[in-house]
Amino acid sequence: MFELIASGGWLMIPIIGCSVLALAICMERLWELRANKIAPPDLMKDVWGWLKSGAMTAERMKEVKRGSPLGRIIVAGLNNARHGREIMKESIQEAATQVIHELERFLTALGTIAAIAPLLGLLGTVIGMIKVFTEIMIQGTGNASVLAGGISEALITTASGLAIAIPTLIFHRHFQRKIDSLVVEMEQQAVKLVEAVHGERDVDHDK
Repeated sequence: MFELIASGGWLMIPIIGCSVLALAICMERLWELRANKIAPPDLMKDVWGWLKSGAMTAERMKEVKRGSPLGRIIVAGLNNARHGREIMKESIQEAATQVIHELERFLTALGTIAAIAPLLGLLGTVIGMIKVFTEIMIQGTGNASVLAGGISEALITTASGLAIAIPTLIFHRHFQRKIDSLVVEMEQQAVKLVEAVHGERDVDHDK
């Protein structure tokens, strides 16, 4: 394996670096973007129960806020509920914007890796072919081993770049879709909160 990497030339160093970084980002996002962690399914029902029973203390509000991104959005709305429906909705939207920004953390880097990995492989191909033609100019076509080395370098870097870019792109699209789904879920929960607080809906009877 090491010999295969070494035969790819110095461009294998940034290509391998991209693979390590992409793997780290994917593992971190898989852990952080769990649905139960972002939007606990029973949180809204619990919050509404505490509100109706008068058990929503300042300490409990802090716990809800610290517990999940959805909790932060809920608390932002509750803190401004007394100012009316529109102000409550605006505060929820502001908190949601911050939450979405955090959910999208590292996705730009992941997308960049998916874009540059095949370009690094292509650069390796070009460098390898330059070496081949340079050797042809110097030695002619008689030295097959030298020509094979340049062609091998070109193919290895190209294959490595594509091998990294393809799964990275798949995960990038997967995370984007998952964030969109989570945002829709949190928006629905936030709408329920606004309507419940202003007497238009009872959360306990919602599915």
